[in-house]
Amino acid sequence: MNAGSHLICAYELDGRGAARSLSWDEARRLPGDRERPLWLHLQRDAAATREWLERESSLDPILCDALLSAESRPRCEPYGDGLLVMLRGVNLNPGADPEDMVGLALYTDGRRVITVRRRRIMAVDAVRQSLEGGSGPKNAGEMLAMIADGLVERMGPVIAELEDEVDDLEDSIVAGRTEGVRLAIAELRRTAIRLRRYIAPQRDAMARLLVQQQDWLGPAEFRLLREVGDAILRHVEDLDAARERAQIAQDELTHRISEQINRNMYLLSVIAAIFLPLGLVTGYLGINVGGIPGAEWKYAFVAVGATLVGIAALQLWLFRRMRWI
Repeated sequence: MNAGSHLICAYELDGRGAARSLSWDEARRLPGDRERPLWLHLQRDAAATREWLERESSLDPILCDALLSAESRPRCEPYGDGLLVMLRGVNLNPGADPEDMVGLALYTDGRRVITVRRRRIMAVDAVRQSLEGGSGPKNAGEMLAMIADGLVERMGPVIAELEDEVDDLEDSIVAGRTEGVRLAIAELRRTAIRLRRYIAPQRDAMARLLVQQQDWLGPAEFRLLREVGDAILRHVEDLDAARERAQIAQDELTHRISEQINRNMYLLSVIAAIFLPLGLVTGYLGINVGGIPGAEWKYAFVAVGATLVGIAALQLWLFRRMRWI
């Protein structure tokens, strides 16, 4: 197998926060019952990854299929003395949309950690850098907790940006700058829905993880995982709040537009009501038949104009008296 096509990295943890980088051949030769945990980070789409998992990893075939599955909805399932954890994070790769979530499949039994991904995940890269700097996870449980924490931590700025967009939209509606606001609200709501679709199940996965009884999950790891679960809950609540605020902003926008249309229609109705009798008088005087009053009087035009002005003034007075305007 070509290691470069499927192995992203391999480390042997030293238990003090650092790790020794391994080649693929070195990682394959290490026994599975050693004291120092082994971390294998694999590319899901590579054929060599499937071949190794199915033939050499000694994992259950159902577990192998789960690690390689394209459906990576967040969940946590016990497998023997290990755990399969499917996690999701926002896509922070250059040129990508954050709501196009990236998935990570992780299995660990305390002695080795196997992670499988399709696209680059910044939280995993951060764990690699911490290991190389000597401040990384000391065991498999801490690695699981750090990866989960890194994924959730990177959701915060994306959700905060959504909330800022809602603030800007609300300010635009209050200020009367409604051009393009309707489309912006619709896009914001779609983004919030897509993010919540995967973040909410991750909350349930973390809750399930917290009730697992594994020897390699210590009190420190449980505390960190509990904080991660609380952070996910806050993110879900913030997404719900952003979506509800967007709905309220859309309702307010619709109300303002409807109010403006009604105001314009009312103004047009008042104008039409004023000119209706005036049009009747001028239409009557404009017929081409004999006997039109004032046809031979030189002041007839002025008199008719003054009469029309008087009628319009009388109508305005009546409309105000009746509180129509």
